[in-house]
Amino acid sequence: MAPSTFAAGFVEDSHATLQTSNFYLNRDFREDAGVSKREEWAQGFVLDFRSGYTPGTVGFGIDALGMLGLKLDSAPDRSGTGLLPVGQDGRAPDQYSKFGLAAKVKVSKTELKVGTQILKYPVIASSTGRILPQTFQGGILTAKELDNFTFTLGDINRTTLRDYSHNQALTLVNKNKRFKATPDADDFKLAGGDYAISKSLTLSYQYGELENIYRQQYLGLVHSLPLGSGTLKTDVRYYVSDDVGNAGAGKVDNRTLNALVGYSLGGHGIGLGYQGLSGATAMPYVVGTDASLTNYMMANDFMERDERSWQLRYSYDFAALGIAGLTFATRYTTASHANPATVAGEGREWERDTDLGYTIQSGALKNVAVLWRNAALRSNYLRDIDENRLIVSYTLPLL
Repeated sequence: MAPSTFAAGFVEDSHATLQTSNFYLNRDFREDAGVSKREEWAQGFVLDFRSGYTPGTVGFGIDALGMLGLKLDSAPDRSGTGLLPVGQDGRAPDQYSKFGLAAKVKVSKTELKVGTQILKYPVIASSTGRILPQTFQGGILTAKELDNFTFTLGDINRTTLRDYSHNQALTLVNKNKRFKATPDADDFKLAGGDYAISKSLTLSYQYGELENIYRQQYLGLVHSLPLGSGTLKTDVRYYVSDDVGNAGAGKVDNRTLNALVGYSLGGHGIGLGYQGLSGATAMPYVVGTDASLTNYMMANDFMERDERSWQLRYSYDFAALGIAGLTFATRYTTASHANPATVAGEGREWERDTDLGYTIQSGALKNVAVLWRNAALRSNYLRDIDENRLIVSYTLPLL
């Protein structure tokens, strides 16, 4: 293949960006003994390169992720925010980095990618809420050969957490002693499909299995309906989880229903959500990941056994008033009937999250985004938390 022919696909269709985030986090514990606060300030850089494909029936390409985190402020008595690694002495290093490659092959509308990847699926989703994202190693096959249908098949064997440089085995979240153990697993399998019945209605099914620990089935529905001058959106998610193989974490038995109905009109958005868990245990998910539930909040996940939670949310885009780039959003979730293993009696809690953001629209600082996030958690079985995050981010296109 001539170099110019190769470049026409692999090089000319390549994309690269440099993502930067300056992140300050302060988590203030309002009661009880122990560490009184977590507070750190860090700078992150993510170089994301994605090649095009070589020409021909079978196209080949490569993706690369290079990441660097720099400590700006930390101390042993307040480390552990998730921004930076924590050494055995409680100190954060001055810097940490990670690098990953993924080879990819494409035939028609089917793509296979093997290597380091950021995942966003209902049964496994990388945490991207700090300066560097969580990554996974493995293979993902995505096929779009049928109109309006996307099929996904995956096999994942390692993860690198957002504040780590090295990869490690997989396990499940065991907050508040939800399960009997947290054994390592060398394999997570996923399979499923999304079917867009129309532009306004999509149905999804996905299966995930953490080797010898748990298996999980997901059903999802997203529907949009024009109503009056606005749009009514419905998002329903249902999970069924149980133990599998030798049940290394003990019994897993859970069903979780999550539903959100929202209405948007002009710059306004309002939503009402419900999340209910049933079964003998809490809902399992892979350690380090973000659970794909609308009631998964900044400080708490509201996923204890038998927990019921309601959420009310509101957002406003000030572009409707002629102030482009300024946005506001708030969510309030209240919960009851939680049955954690760490305390006797009914667990009750609430959390309020608020975001205020602005993206500069012009001038030398165009597209620089500033976001202030605030959370307040009050619980009768967890430590109360007040949390503030200040994030300044910018993405620079390189190719």
